[in-house]
Amino acid sequence: MRPATADSEQLEARERSPGDSRSRWNRDPDRIGTQSRRWNRDKVRPWALGRVGKCVYNMVTAIDLYGRWLVQVWGWVVCSTCVCEGRVQRVFNGGGPRYITGPRAAAMSLESLPEHLRVPHLRPLQPMPMRKDGKPFIALRDPAMLSKQTMIVPAQALAVLQQFQGQRSVDEIAQQLNGDVDQLIELAKQLDKLGLLWGPTFEQLEAELKEKLETKGAFPATASRAMGKDEAECRKAIEGYLDETDDPELSAPATAIVAPHLDYERGWPNYAGAYYGFKDVDPPDRVVILGTNHFGLGDGVVMSEYGFDSPMGHNPADSIVIGMLLEQFGRPLIVDQLDHLAEHSIQLQLPWVQYFFGEVPIVAALIPDPMTPMIQDDDQRVRTEDFVTALGEVLQEVGGTTRFIASSDLSHVGPQFGEPRAVDEQRRFDVERHDREMLVKFLSGDPEEFLGAMRWNKNPTRWCSIGNMAAVLALSETDRVELIDYRQAYDERGFAMVSSAAVALL
Repeated sequence: MRPATADSEQLEARERSPGDSRSRWNRDPDRIGTQSRRWNRDKVRPWALGRVGKCVYNMVTAIDLYGRWLVQVWGWVVCSTCVCEGRVQRVFNGGGPRYITGPRAAAMSLESLPEHLRVPHLRPLQPMPMRKDGKPFIALRDPAMLSKQTMIVPAQALAVLQQFQGQRSVDEIAQQLNGDVDQLIELAKQLDKLGLLWGPTFEQLEAELKEKLETKGAFPATASRAMGKDEAECRKAIEGYLDETDDPELSAPATAIVAPHLDYERGWPNYAGAYYGFKDVDPPDRVVILGTNHFGLGDGVVMSEYGFDSPMGHNPADSIVIGMLLEQFGRPLIVDQLDHLAEHSIQLQLPWVQYFFGEVPIVAALIPDPMTPMIQDDDQRVRTEDFVTALGEVLQEVGGTTRFIASSDLSHVGPQFGEPRAVDEQRRFDVERHDREMLVKFLSGDPEEFLGAMRWNKNPTRWCSIGNMAAVLALSETDRVELIDYRQAYDERGFAMVSSAAVALL
């Protein structure tokens, strides 16, 4: 039965030409077709909006790409009262280098302002494009989800927010921009109201959220809601996806899988293909899910001491395994665990895990990108190598059966990800060739060979999950790795493309 949300193109027969990367049966890899979140300005990366912010001006041309998803999946309320359009247009007026106009005012006493407002420092945020009354705006998505409201600003406002790096006062910024210091102060206050600036407001909101999580003992369902509103809907959707997917007929049950963390509508063929590896497998004693920290604050391994809810049910944390890891690493392993609240790479696996294994205990950890160095390699963050070694030793000591999941997407290309060139047929071909070359290294079963290849070519197509893929190779300790499927998800305008694979480690 065809799932209601599936794209009809994804359901076409698998007999396609070798260059068609969307064909269903692509098992031949050679076929071408933190501590940093603390209020410490010395340890925070200088440009809070990061790589996404740098390319956001290209994003406004396809402003509606994620707007509806932002509201429907995460349930956020776009707050039009935080920075009303009239005020925005007065503060961020016109084009060119002068984004703030008007004479510099001095009505407010800078000395009376708290330091975090006088020298504002924007926390790491994810800018999300949207439209309001036909005009391009940016929603400032807070990865920590400290507030249910989301502040929206015009696209050109990012050039002003970029100045909020905790290095200069608002009057110095106003002088540079030839703007009104009072309006900058008002902007800083509105940002601070939602906890978007480093400072005491953020710390208070964070403490309140931690208290709620500790009381509940689990992260609430977020991205997993896209599967359905309740268990019945989720089961129906998953069974529909499995019915439309050919059984890969693996030679043995999978010890571990690599599954995507794309939205289900685009990624379901590879979700279903990967999870076929767990079909007819008895529920294990635990499942280790290794995700990717897309927009969180931790730059080391970030583990959760809490369980997770989804519309399918509840997965408790494996308290024994997690407790033993905390004895070894201490607080640095969970200091940034709020990153899990808005991170989708763990959440999107939960309905599948619950469908196949029920409410099995889980160990959830976000693995950093090995291509990006830590802000500071000290004892306040946990390195991937140390975590993988310790986790392997703990699992051996506690015994029982463990299944592993690497929640992984591959290439991210196109203007949405900062590339000047639209994604055309040639670009898709080139990306697939590169992806399959790197998948060959992964299928060797040697994490060092895989990482070495990625370091050598410097990850030109922005694979986002190199860390957890290498980690699952090390933890599964197998050299029997089989590619089930490879896919590319792209829009017809060529604005963005994300590739993914379904892989089984036997």
